[in-house]
Parts: sequence; C-alpha cells; structure tokens
Amino acid sequence: MQDTLELYLTCPKGLEHLLEAEAAELGLSATQGRLAGVAGQGSLEVAYRLCLWSRLANRVLMVLNRLSVSNPEDLYLQLREMPWEEHVDGGGSIAVEFTGGGSGFDNTHFGALKVKDAIVDRFRAKVGKRPSVNKQQPDLRVHVHLERGQASVSLDLSGHSLHQRGYRLQQGAAPLKENLAAAILLRSNWPAMAKEGKALVDPMCGSATFLIEAAMMAADMAPNLKRTHWGFSGWLGHVPALWQRLHDEAQARAQAGRLQEPLWIRGYEADPRLIGPARANIERAGLVDWIKVYQGELASFAPSPDKNQTGLVVCNPPYGERLGDTASLVYLYQHLGERLRASCEGWQAAIFTGAPELCKRMGIRSHKQYALFNGPLPCKLVLMDLTPERYVLERKADNSSTEAPTAAALSEGAQMFANRLKKNQRTLGKWAKRENISCYRLYDADMPEYALAVDVYGEQIHVQEYAAPKSVDEAKAQQRLTDALTAIPPTLGVNPNKVYMKRRERQSGKRQYEKQDSSGNFIEVQEGQARLLINLTDYLDTGLFLDHRPMRLRIAREAAGKQFLNLFCYTGTATVHAAVGGARNTTSVDLSGTYLDWARRNLALNGFSDKHKLVQSDVVQFLEQDRGEYDLIFIDPPTFSNSKRMQGVFDVQRDHARLLELAMARLAKGGVLYFSNNFRKFQLDDALSQRYVVQDISAQTLDEDFKRNPKIHRAWRFTHQA
Repeated sequence: MQDTLELYLTCPKGLEHLLEAEAAELGLSATQGRLAGVAGQGSLEVAYRLCLWSRLANRVLMVLNRLSVSNPEDLYLQLREMPWEEHVDGGGSIAVEFTGGGSGFDNTHFGALKVKDAIVDRFRAKVGKRPSVNKQQPDLRVHVHLERGQASVSLDLSGHSLHQRGYRLQQGAAPLKENLAAAILLRSNWPAMAKEGKALVDPMCGSATFLIEAAMMAADMAPNLKRTHWGFSGWLGHVPALWQRLHDEAQARAQAGRLQEPLWIRGYEADPRLIGPARANIERAGLVDWIKVYQGELASFAPSPDKNQTGLVVCNPPYGERLGDTASLVYLYQHLGERLRASCEGWQAAIFTGAPELCKRMGIRSHKQYALFNGPLPCKLVLMDLTPERYVLERKADNSSTEAPTAAALSEGAQMFANRLKKNQRTLGKWAKRENISCYRLYDADMPEYALAVDVYGEQIHVQEYAAPKSVDEAKAQQRLTDALTAIPPTLGVNPNKVYMKRRERQSGKRQYEKQDSSGNFIEVQEGQARLLINLTDYLDTGLFLDHRPMRLRIAREAAGKQFLNLFCYTGTATVHAAVGGARNTTSVDLSGTYLDWARRNLALNGFSDKHKLVQSDVVQFLEQDRGEYDLIFIDPPTFSNSKRMQGVFDVQRDHARLLELAMARLAKGGVLYFSNNFRKFQLDDALSQRYVVQDISAQTLDEDFKRNPKIHRAWRFTHQA
C-alpha cells in the first residue's frame, strides 16, 4: 500500500470549514473543502487518527480509484479489473453504498447492485468463491460516488457514521446528532472556555448530548474511543499494531483528562421521562463525575456554579413544526430570554434553532449567527453576550396608566395590536359579562395587517391565523403573527400555556374537519343552560361555532315539547340546547362518526341519552328514507363536501333547494325550519320563497362580537304557507 493515501471526509452541510481545520490539526494535508465534505491526503496513521478523534466527520473514506464512466457496463468492467482480493478475503463479507447518478444510472439501488456484481464476479474468476453481502457489519464497506461521468471508488474506514459515538442508546423525540452538537460547541468557543475552567449549562438538555460532547472536549476524550467495530476491522490492509498504539494513546489521554478536577457542567430538563435516559447516556460515556442532570422547568432555571464562575449556556429549543406550536414557542423563547437576562449575566449563550426569528423574542441582541443544517432543515446558531448593554430594554411604563406594565418589551407592532385588543376587551368584555357569555370572539382581523381571529373560551384563548395572500411578504406575515402572539398573554392577563394557535386557510373537501393533533384534551364550557365540550388542539375548529350562539339560544327557547331534527349536526351543540330547552325528543344526523361521538358526549354531559337519537348518514339520503315528522328543524350545511361516505359531492349553492324541499317535507304543520350557511356568495333559490314563507333573519342571529363581520353567515326562517 502507498504511504500517502487520498482521503475524503463527509460531514453535515455547514460544517465544512470547521472540519477542514480539525482535519488539518489531526494531520490531514492538502485539504480542500467541498460541499458536505473535505478532501486531503495523509498516511494510514492519519486516517486512523481521523476515525478516532474527529468530532465533526460522518465518515472517513479512503479513495482507491477514480474512473471515467460512460455507462453502467463501463463502470462494471473497470471495477472488475480492480484488485479487490487485496482488500477482503473471498470468504468474507462486503456492503456497497452508491451515491450520485448519471451515465445511465437512474437510481442508487441499481448502482449498488452493479458495483456488487463487479466485485463478486472478480472473486469468482480469481479465487473460485465470492464474499457474501452483510449490510450491518461487513468486513469491507465499499463506497462509490458518481457525478458528471466521474466515479470515485472508496473504502469506508469508519463503518457506521462517526456521529454514532456509542453512548446514546436512549434519546428524546427530536435528538441532535452528536457531531452537530460538537460543531455548535466549537462555534461557541467552548474549548477555550473549558481551558479557563468555565461552566456549561443546558436548560433544555433532553438526552444530554450537548453536555456529554462538552465534557468529552474538556476531558480530552476521543469522541469515538468506545466504538468496538470499524470499517477497517475486517479489511486486509488493516495494521492492528498501529491502530492499537493510537487507541492506547487515546485511552491514556482520556484517563488523565477524567482525573483532573471536573468542570461544572449541568443540565435541566422539564420532562421527567428524559431524566433517566440522559443519566444512562452520561454513565455510558464514563462522565458521571463531570455531568449532573436535574428535572427543572425553564421558569425556575438559574445556574449556580460552585465557584461562581460564568460560562456557556447552550440549548436547542424546539422549532415548532406541528399545528398549534407557534403560540407556545413565542412564549418559550420569550421566557428563555427572561431567564437568561435575570440569572446568567456575564455568561455567553448559544441558541441553536430552526426558527431564528423567534430569537428576537428573547430581548437580547446577538453578536454572531452561523447558518447550519439539522438534517435537511436550515437552522441558525445564534450567539449572544449576556451583558446589559446587549439587552433590548423594556419600555418604561406610562405613569398615567392604571394598568400593570407588561412582563416583557413589546415591539411597535405588538403594542399596536395590544392596544386594539384592549379597546375590544373594554366593550365586548363588558357585554359578555352582562349577558353571561363566556365564549366569544374578541378580535376578527380588525386591522388588515393582523389577519387573526382571537376567541375567548373562558380562561383559554384560541387564535386562528388567516393565511396571507401571496402578495404579502412571508417574513412580514410571520413577524406580525409573532407580534400578536407576544401581545396576547400580557394584554388579556392569561397564562401563555392557555393560548392555542391554528392557521386557517381555504380548505378542500373535509380537511376543515380532519384531525390535526391527538392530545384528546377536552374542556367544558357553559353557554346559556348548556354545558359543552370544546377541543382547542386536535381540530381546526373547536367543536363550537361561536357565530351561531344566538341561533342555538333561539332553538333552546323554542324547543319545549317539540320534536327536533338537527341536520349536519357536527358536535351536536344545537341538539344539546334543544334538549336543555325541553324538546320531547331529538334526532341528529351527520356523516362523521367522530363528531357524532362528540355529540353523544355533549348530551351525556348534560344528563341526556336514550331519548336523543344520533344517526350516521348522508343527510340527503336520510331525508329521502326517513318518514318522521318534526316540529323544529335546524340545517347548517358545509359549503362543500366530498366525503368518501357520500354518493357524489355536496355543493350548498347547487344543492340547497333540493335539500330544503326534502327537509320541508319532514316539517310538521306549524313547525319551523332554520337554515343557515357561511358561503359568502350564497343566493337563496327564489322558487323557495314562492312555495314557503321565508324570512331572512341573518341580522337577528348576530351577537355583538360578530356584528363587525355580518357576512360570517346568512340565516333564514322557513314555515309552511297557511
């Protein structure tokens, strides 16, 4: 084997410059940074040292050959000529990884098969037997990358990715890869801080990855010292004596490092389920004396090093990819900033996030930001000096105001939104209290630039963001949303954990009614004499259409002794009001089993059951088959529906006349049918007014909280002609 090898190190995107500097320090020469990798030259000893000591690389590849390739057969023939018997025994095992494409290779699986065929066919021809395929732990791992007709053929000396150090067998839901955690610590200047005896703390430590990587750096531990199998373990060119010398050297350095006085390295985690796994990971890493982990909420976070030293606060807060996360994350980052300003003055902070705009909510100006990737997700590492001159100062309280100052500084936009909320609360809050209404709409895109609906449900706040038109800059829309979400808790005096946010946009089919989450968290609210269950997290709608409050209360007043029919009943809220109002019996029809179950729970909550019939059916089919007679009917259909359970598609404009004809055939003499819908361009069929007594009662069905948006729905009262 030649003394100087061509080596190629792979790494996550964004770490190339760091890896190039690290590799050069470990002996790699003629380094060249590439996209997600570094090329260079070095001896076998350098290659071993890179495997053992690189904190940033994913793989160490030893390039065997570079080939010009015109088609798959060309690659096969050239690979078959290579002396593979010098690298693996005929009775051994191989694995092949193929990346890239072109030159007739349209998928990597086909490429890997072609490479494997070339290798085993050479063995059959040369030695009469062939190595087997072992994808998990082969004697030889071959890597071929094809790009623009050039194929690089390499041996993977690392085996499994080097980020898999071996200490992290248990992890949380969104783990940070070990080499990315190491890169964040290097960018944060932790090694220099460690030499000065400074402290390190992670207030959201999860499975303790930052803590372990930081302690290994401080204790001079090779990151891959505990790995037992390598890509070169079964390679015929492996020199065990050389490897053993390097490994013994690393063992001695780690032992000496662990014997020095441990630095103060601490982690805090709110989720008690992660404390055990984090401590187990620390024990496997051999760093129990260096790292302590405690259960603790962010609200109580206050590091207290044993020698009052300052240091580095590092954390990877959640980014918020699920529906409803945005609101809680605004407050999370805001509270993180409050805790850092209050308890970590003089420290450095390193916040790694996929939502860098939320860092602005921390009230601390950053002095440096680095673009990195967490897998495919673009992220930023935001570095901050925790000194008063870097803090974004709170606004001074207006001495003429009788209201308590807000808990954190509000931007100009957030303050403008807060002022509108206060104005609405002064008027609508008084009205709701006077009318004994606990669930109402407080704000409904009153200012066009803040396109939100803010609904009050007792002590909970439900926020819906209307999707901005494409003409609105996405960054500005996001900024306005975070402004509004920042303003809501202090302005309305609610806990941020009781604010729920959803994004509302034009829905196709029944998406509006599909499940968005699975918390199953139902909350009881009161409306008139009815007790109702709402859910603020799992669905786009909450189970209670607030604009229909006057209609439900009207039904309650008119239901005594009546037979009530509720079509498209949703969660049965109108049915509950009819039952509470004394209806003789009720029938509720909907196609969704989920919402009928919700209706059943609403009825049970109010003490009703057997006299109240729930029917899972297409409404039109039900009306065609049912022969009942009803004194009071309520119909509030969707604008459009194409449920798989339906025959065809329901369009309220096209189909409402037939729907109402069928329903009026079931309405008893002297009975009343209420029909409503929220399609803004809806036009009632003129022929219906000729056959029945029809009264537009839309204005009567709008309470104070919806009068500023009279197009929220239209409603009519139908009776038979005398």
